[in-house]
Amino acid sequence: MAKLISPQVEFNFLLQQTKSVTPEIFAPDGHGFLNLMEGRWQEPGKPREFISPIDGTQLGWLPMLDHATALRAVTAAKKEAADWARVDLDERKRRVQDCLGQLRDNVELIGKLLMWEIGKTYKLGFTDIDRAIEGVQWYVDNIEGMLGSRKPLGLVSNIASWNYPMSVLLHAVLVQALCGNSVIAKTPTDGGFISLSLTFAIARRCGLPVTLVSGSGGELSDVLVKNEAVDCLSFVGGRYNGRNIADALSQEHKRYMLEMEGVNTYGIWNFSDWDGLSDQLKKGYDYGKQRCTAYVRFVVERRLFPQFVETYWNTIKGLKVGNPTLVDSADDKLPDLAFGPVINRAQAEDLDRLYADALKTGATPIYEGKLDDSLFLPGQDRSAYRAPRALVNLPRQSELYFKEPFGPIDSIVLVDRVEELVGEMNISNGALVGALASDDEKWAARTAKEVRAFKMGINKLRSRGDREEVFGGLGESWKGAFVGGALLVEAVTEGEKPILGNFNESTLLPEKI
Repeated sequence: MAKLISPQVEFNFLLQQTKSVTPEIFAPDGHGFLNLMEGRWQEPGKPREFISPIDGTQLGWLPMLDHATALRAVTAAKKEAADWARVDLDERKRRVQDCLGQLRDNVELIGKLLMWEIGKTYKLGFTDIDRAIEGVQWYVDNIEGMLGSRKPLGLVSNIASWNYPMSVLLHAVLVQALCGNSVIAKTPTDGGFISLSLTFAIARRCGLPVTLVSGSGGELSDVLVKNEAVDCLSFVGGRYNGRNIADALSQEHKRYMLEMEGVNTYGIWNFSDWDGLSDQLKKGYDYGKQRCTAYVRFVVERRLFPQFVETYWNTIKGLKVGNPTLVDSADDKLPDLAFGPVINRAQAEDLDRLYADALKTGATPIYEGKLDDSLFLPGQDRSAYRAPRALVNLPRQSELYFKEPFGPIDSIVLVDRVEELVGEMNISNGALVGALASDDEKWAARTAKEVRAFKMGINKLRSRGDREEVFGGLGESWKGAFVGGALLVEAVTEGEKPILGNFNESTLLPEKI
């Protein structure tokens, strides 16, 4: 029997719900979307078509602003900073708490919008908004001890990637406002603008000084990064753009937090718990490895390669990749898939290019997954879907050797000495996370200190973390102030305590990571 799109996630139904909850985000004709600037929803900009990675259907039009209009938005957001800083902490807490309450009422809607906008499964879409809400709740409950006598910086600008619009971008924005700052954010052009518009509309109704604008990086980057009205920048994105921004901001003496990519590696040495590794491999494929903390490189002791490849094959071949909105009948639960599409056709084609280049330069394929026709609608657009692939003997002349693919491609490097293991794990001069698997945990803990990853797992994966857990990066994977726990509060406020982070002139690490 042919599958059908579940009525509970049918997009037009979700769009009508969105119009009912936040009608103000829509243009008067009811079709286009607006920007939130100068305290109200206005300016449809130059509409840019937005296509869902799920099946290639059009979801709406991004309201892209030009440089001059974005400058208006930044100027107005800066004017809100002084008045908001004078609002006492109890009132700021009350307004953020009100916002969280209204967001909780709309968790289902936001999670389902994220399925269509960025291709998440229902489970991951729900998790993204739930983590954002519960994370900010922790800050509301603990802010007094972290804030103390510290003062807000002023206007904080946010430019973030599309993969976690709630648990990364919205979370940061609400904590920044809780600390007394006014906030401006750019919607990621690759996805998330509808769900973000809904959440920012709720925040604005609650009296929070938030601004949300859409536009290309070329038009908006100077305004959101270098303009003198901006006192702090929070950036999540690629290493190339991050380096350029770091150079620019270091000259202007602004506070900044720049989270960038790196090759997160998993080293395996003197190891035998293959069932445990299988569970980690499966978990590691969440969202098709479109995460800044995804493990994409396995550095394996050569003699263990037969056991590793058997475990890898048996695990990865069982992963289901398909359309996350489909069910067999209207009353069925949404499917339990490993992941759905990558973010768009262009990203899928770039993964193909990286894979082909690796083969051309001498890499050996050891796994090439295939898409299962039964997990799609007949004839639907599948251009953004890619099954897992894996390579061994990746040569240094391959572009993939030094690059995070941001998609379901794994590479395996075989080594014979511990020194080789450490060298290969440090290939990208800094990473956000890493892991070492070994039966000798004391050896693993000692060797982990030689790996330039901010967080290291011993026989387990490490993630970004929530609430009090610190997050940052070493080398080229992070520039500026670290975040997480009290450090996020300190990063967006001014006080006597030195700011911990990875700066051009020095790196100041917290005692415990």
